[in-house]
Amino acid sequence: MNDVSYKRIYQSQEYLSSLGDVRYRALFGGYSLAIDNTVFAMVAKGELYLRVCEESAPYQVKHAASLLTLFKRGRPILLNYYRVDESLWRDPQTLVHLSSFSLQAARQEKVQRQHEKRLKDLPNITCHLEVMLMEAGIGTQEELRALGAQQAWLRIRKKKKYLSVKLLYALEGAIAGAHEATLPVQRRQELTDWHNSLPAVFGNPSD
Repeated sequence: MNDVSYKRIYQSQEYLSSLGDVRYRALFGGYSLAIDNTVFAMVAKGELYLRVCEESAPYQVKHAASLLTLFKRGRPILLNYYRVDESLWRDPQTLVHLSSFSLQAARQEKVQRQHEKRLKDLPNITCHLEVMLMEAGIGTQEELRALGAQQAWLRIRKKKKYLSVKLLYALEGAIAGAHEATLPVQRRQELTDWHNSLPAVFGNPSD
């Protein structure tokens, strides 16, 4: 760690101590600051950046605070963290106030992510199929259920030319919460008939 970043981290820990124990770790060429394993701020090149959130937006706009740009594998990455300028450092009360907003927003997002179940948590959905679904614009279990197996299959088909009826069974089973092999015979036949009724290009199985 270079001296200028160390001094800023130490200063941040001192100023924000009322919020909790501020810990840091290297990230993307900078350093993340976290309380109770929740990242709410970053330090890069000797500057402190706070996580952007709705409550701090008025301050950010009024002061034209710049966003943090870091580099990963030589490519610039724009992060939703705004710079703390010297005027804000001279106002510790406001700095702590804005930092608390960032911390609260980060905590809420963390809780929300923990409650969101991934597609791969459903029966039949492998990591590979989860990626295929996400590439097709289906990112949540709720979206998959709302579309249904057939429409989801067609969406994947736009990205991948040939799909088998077996993948259709897998999607149907995932929505029903069951292994594809346990699908009712009648429903399996309905899906087979639908699949076979599609134009020839759809009927060339490869997945």
